[in-house]
Amino acid sequence: MRFRLILGVNRHAFGSRLPINYQYEQSAAIYRILSSADESYAKWLHDNGFQLESGKIFKLFTYSRFKIDEYRVLRDEERLQILSDTVEWQISFLPEKSTEKFIQGIFRDKVFEIGDTKSVVQFIVRSVEVMSEPDYSEKMVFATMSPICLKFHRPDGRTDYLSPSDVRAPFLLFNGLFDKYKLFYGKDCPYAISECQLKVLDEPKSVLIKIKAGMPEETRVRGFMCKLEMETPVELMRLMYEGGVGVLNSQGFGCLKVVE
Repeated sequence: MRFRLILGVNRHAFGSRLPINYQYEQSAAIYRILSSADESYAKWLHDNGFQLESGKIFKLFTYSRFKIDEYRVLRDEERLQILSDTVEWQISFLPEKSTEKFIQGIFRDKVFEIGDTKSVVQFIVRSVEVMSEPDYSEKMVFATMSPICLKFHRPDGRTDYLSPSDVRAPFLLFNGLFDKYKLFYGKDCPYAISECQLKVLDEPKSVLIKIKAGMPEETRVRGFMCKLEMETPVELMRLMYEGGVGVLNSQGFGCLKVVE
């Protein structure tokens, strides 16, 4: 289930400059908002089977970068200055039971901040809209709303971040989707790699993202923005659209939109 949030930019609070790398801060904001409704959050997780007895919480959601109509890039400062009065943010959840009421209720009129030690922007949720599902088919074209991250772990312990055009990418992408299927449905995926095809329709643009930028635990992750044609069973297509593609979806990677 996907939601479109329209966020008002409150310049009077802290200004209108965002860090260029703000994806991790988006994730932190989502968790703060979700967990602020303690009882409702616990019930939502329980209803959807997303909390194990160990207390581990499944993270089957993804989100877009902010859609900002007018902005200025301040490269020397590694900032984005928001010139628009509002921005759009899409957040997509795989859970279904009670999700619409729960998400709309806890996000409505919420005030939150996103930023780092250098600059912060305060946002006010102006509206929360449930987006209609696309017409799923076995062959669809998507464009990335946040970078796709595909990790290949080498035998020597190092990690390669693969472009979707890499020959190894389809195997990683679809196997990750099979794992997501097993996690979501609690059973092995009945489909095979041979039923799935990936075609990259343009030159993937490499994006280096800092996670926890400026902190001792800062890490750098590479993702890719591009347009893709996917061929896969409809059940997997829906999982990919609602839960994201690739890895690190709950940290702002792999959010897709349908291209007609």
